[in-house]
This record gives sequence, structure tokens and C-alpha cells, in this order.
Amino acid sequence: MSLKKRVLGTLAVVGAVAVGGWFSLDKETRGLLATAPTNRDVLFWTQPQRDAAFRAMDRIPLLAKSHVVPASGTASPLPPGPPLKLQSDVDAYMAGQRSAALLVVHEGKLRLERYGLGFDGTGRWTSFSVAKSFTSTLVGAAVKDGFIQSLDDKVSIYIPELKGSAYDEVSVRQLLTMTSGVQWNEDYADPNSDVAKFNNHQPEDGMEALVSYMRKLGRAAPAGTRWLYSTGETNLVGTLVQRATQKPLATYLAEKVWGPAGMEQQATWLLSKTGKEIGGCCIQALPRDYARMGLFILNGAKVNGTSIVPEGWWAEATTKRTEIGIPGRGYGYQWWTYDDGSYTARGIFGQGIFIDPQRQLVIVSNASWAGGARDPQASAARESFYQEVQKAIDAEKAAPAS
Repeated sequence: MSLKKRVLGTLAVVGAVAVGGWFSLDKETRGLLATAPTNRDVLFWTQPQRDAAFRAMDRIPLLAKSHVVPASGTASPLPPGPPLKLQSDVDAYMAGQRSAALLVVHEGKLRLERYGLGFDGTGRWTSFSVAKSFTSTLVGAAVKDGFIQSLDDKVSIYIPELKGSAYDEVSVRQLLTMTSGVQWNEDYADPNSDVAKFNNHQPEDGMEALVSYMRKLGRAAPAGTRWLYSTGETNLVGTLVQRATQKPLATYLAEKVWGPAGMEQQATWLLSKTGKEIGGCCIQALPRDYARMGLFILNGAKVNGTSIVPEGWWAEATTKRTEIGIPGRGYGYQWWTYDDGSYTARGIFGQGIFIDPQRQLVIVSNASWAGGARDPQASAARESFYQEVQKAIDAEKAAPAS
């Protein structure tokens, strides 16, 4: 970007802030405005823009509006445990990840908690597609609450505007597992891909922009026969939950998860141009609250001993429902699965919540990867880190008592 465009962009943001009240922003946010992006195309921001915005997505005017998910009245404890003994250099690993937060919780205790990029544990970091797994959990809650009758219902029952489109024959379950067979391009490097274009779509009169875009897509394969990752489809899942429950996603998340799980700080959920939460993206939360989310799921999402989702939900949601072309891996209901029983929520640029029920382990990652949205090198390093933590836990269990 040229200096002239950068100055004009910054002035545009400052002008927008002036309208809303410059002094209503905290000191950190005012400082971030100098490098903050002036458009919503996150895939094509510079590294300094990402570093600035990922910690302030819900506070910088011109980027997005959000709904608040209130904090719980009483935060659930995250007591410290003994430091985790790892063979590798954690500082070097975090530097390679460009890590903003790294937390390891084992048996409910914090065994590792580190921060970077000038970020600390008191702020919120954006989740990107980690939110997909949150939205999936709300589907389970909506089934338990009777708002969704069956995962085998057709999507068009809940979103009638999809009647007559390629989604007319797609079930809720197929939407959850991304096996709709509807065409979609999720290439983050291609400005003409669906994932790059759909947020800027001009909707038909009286129709939500997302639904207007998705209903025009063609069929590429029979429903249920092919897996294809599609953020647009998780956004449809979010729309479906909102239609079924007649509640904003932030409200339902507060009722079913954020309050019961004892979240320490309020979260925010970014809104689309039409004022609805984006089901496939963009919850901002405290890193420790991401860890609490992992523990809530690990413990069956129970409130007073009763799960918020139907019996058997987690056995289906967090195990392989479809192949993804990687040995030992699969996809569940918006969760990435491993054949050893572990599963993870994943977001672009290095966000993640890894859950290992066998070892009672939760690993939270927040980052701003340098190698792009799906940085292959950073992704491989993170998988190796997960395995190293698992081995360290196993070694502790195998060690003779002193």
C-alpha cells in the first residue's frame, strides 16, 4: 500500500472514531489505529495489520460490529499446576508460531501459560474458525431444547429461502459435516474465491446476504458423498440456529455455554453486514476462556450434572463422520478429529483449541502466523507440539512415584 493510501486510510478510521467518540476507546486501541486495516478483507491484510487487528477486531470502527456475550457471574477456577516439562524450547516454538497465547491445561490445572506479540492474558484475541465448533455446540443445544427436531431434517425447513436451490436436498447433518456436495472455493489466496467474495455480496431485496449468495451455488456432487471445507456452510449453520431458536447466536451462547461454563470475561461475536453473528467465524475471547471452553466440552458440557446437548452427541460430534484425505484424521460436526480420540477446533492464522479426553488435556493457541492463513510449516509445528505435550503427560504417568 502506498504512503498516500495508508495515510488516507488511517484518516478515514480516525474520522469514523471521531463520530463515535475518540475518547471512548482505550489507550491500546488508539495506538492500534495507526496500523489497523481499513477494510474487512482479512485474508489480504499485511502482517502489521493482522497483529494490530486480531487483538481488537471488536474495538476498531470500520472493521465490524459485534454482539456481546456477557461474562459469567462467577469465573470457574483455573488453578496452577506443576510446570510442564517439555524437551523443546517453548520460547522458540512460540516465536515460530508468532504466538500471542499458549496455554496447556491438564486435569483442570494450568501447566503452561505464555503470551507473546505484546499481548497479555487480560485481552481478547479473535478465534476465526474456532467459532465453527462453538456454533456446532449450539446446534446440539438446539436439538436438546427441541428447536431443531432432527439432524436429518432438510436445511430448507429452517431456511425456506433455500428451497429450489442446491441446498434443498441437504440435511442439517450434511451441513454440519460439510458433505453437502454444493460447489465452493475456500482458497484464501484467491481474491475471486467464494470465501473471499461472499462477504461483499449484494443481496436480493429483503434477503440476508449470506443466504442470497449460497442459494445461487451449483451442485458439484450428490449430497453426502463428498467432503469439502466451506466457511459459507458454517455461516448457514449459524443462520439455521438463529432461525430455529429465534435468538441471536450471542444470546444463545451466553445461555448455554458462557454463563454455565463460568467464563471470566465477556466475549464478542462479530456481525455480518446484515447484523447477524457470523456462524463460521470471529468470536473474540480471553485465552483463559478458550481454555474453559475446552474444559466445558471435555467434561461433557454439563450444567448441574446434565449436558446441554443430547445423549451421544459428543460421541458423534468429535469423532470421524467423514474422511478428509489425511490418514488418521477426519471431520466430525465442525470438529477436526484424530483417530486416537483427540479433536480440535481450528482457525486460520494459528488459532486452536486441542482436546484430548484420554489425557484430560486442553491446549489453547492464539497466533498471527507469518506464512498465511493456513501456513503449512507453522501448522506442522503445532501438530508436533501437541504430540510432544501428549508424550510429556504420558512420561509423567509412567514415572515411578518419588
